[in-house]
Formats: sequence, structure tokens, C-alpha cells
Amino acid sequence: MVLTDLFLMVTGTSSRHVKSLAQEAELALKRALQRHPLRREGEDHGKWVLLDYGDFVIHLFDVETRDYYELERLWADAPGIELELAAADV
Repeated sequence: MVLTDLFLMVTGTSSRHVKSLAQEAELALKRALQRHPLRREGEDHGKWVLLDYGDFVIHLFDVETRDYYELERLWADAPGIELELAAADV
């Protein structure tokens, strides 16, 4: 059973930062790919926001929450993809 094709894990520096990153990711995917999330979770608190697009899921965490849940440990046997950001993206 396949849950999704890809998980993207992102860390923000605060709950406000996590919420902003989630809003920007959603807006960028809407503009570039005309994609809307099927489901959103965690926007109220901003500690862990999940954007579910079906074939990929974006997890946005604050530092403490990401360290606590260690999702990378659960998927340690899955292949990883390193992303390099262009200077304009940073």
C-alpha cells in the first residue's frame, strides 16, 4: 500500500514562521501547478502544519516538534532527495 510518493519536511524557527512557510508553499503550488491541498492540518498552532496534496505531503515543523517526532527515523529506509536552493530562493 502506497501512502504518497514524496514527503517534504521543512523546519521553521517559530510558529509564526511555520505558518508563513505553509501559506507561501500553498500559494506557490497554486500559482505554479494549479494545485490545492486535499487536506490541511495544524494551522491553528503552527507547531506542525501538514499540507496533503495526495501524491506528496508537506510537513512543516517548528524545531522542537520536529526533534520530538523524528519522522525521518520512521522513514529511514526510504530513499532521500537532497534539495539545493538557488540564491534567490533563500
